[in-house]
Amino acid sequence: MFRQGELRLVLLALIEERGRHGYELIKAIEELTGGQYAPSPGAVYPQLSLLTDEGLIAEAPSVDSRKPFTLTDAGKAELERGRTIAESVIARLKQMGADEPRESPPIRRAVGNLLTAVRNRAMQEGFADDTAKEIAAILDEAAGRIERL
Repeated sequence: MFRQGELRLVLLALIEERGRHGYELIKAIEELTGGQYAPSPGAVYPQLSLLTDEGLIAEAPSVDSRKPFTLTDAGKAELERGRTIAESVIARLKQMGADEPRESPPIRRAVGNLLTAVRNRAMQEGFADDTAKEIAAILDEAAGRIERL
């Protein structure tokens, strides 16, 4: 998803917008992609540790255990040097969300119900040729109706 150094710049840009902790950064990237992609904690947290070690971000005081990160002066300078790349990557992430159809929980549930019904029917009695043809006709009719929506 990210080429060398891109995740680092995206994290700096998101932290610049407002202080965020690791989980919020993962969610922010997921939101940019319209839910199509979320970086793993195994990619984000080591990067945050590295940015902290390099003095580019620092933990801000917080009332709870999750401390948001803020940019240091060095982090602001680093982001300025890579601003064009960061903006390009963020635009690419947003486009990913625009290109892909968004998932719908009700549709996902209905498709799951369909698969369960077909699987249960097959396990109970198997499919005679006539039954298989009838189920296929029902599915073909549903597909046609969906395409006409």
